[in-house]
Amino acid sequence: MPEIGRFLGMVIYMYFNDYNPPRIHVKYEDYRATLDITSLSLASGKLPSRVLGLVIEWAEIHQQELLANWNSIRMSGEFHKIKPLV
Repeated sequence: MPEIGRFLGMVIYMYFNDYNPPRIHVKYEDYRATLDITSLSLASGKLPSRVLGLVIEWAEIHQQELLANWNSIRMSGEFHKIKPLV
């Protein structure tokens, strides 16, 4: 499970063998959630509303990079870290 980003206590990662739709997984303290990259919506789990807003903001800024990582991880296992939200 490659870690593709980390900021403000949040860890963002993807699974090598995840299924569609493209998604990221988020860990924050005791919370876990999955975010759909295409729609930028919460697919499963729960995050505090402030944290969810920050993750969505970050994902929106890096949406194309996230989709490229999704495809690359699934095809070749290669991925790139994505800059944190600043």
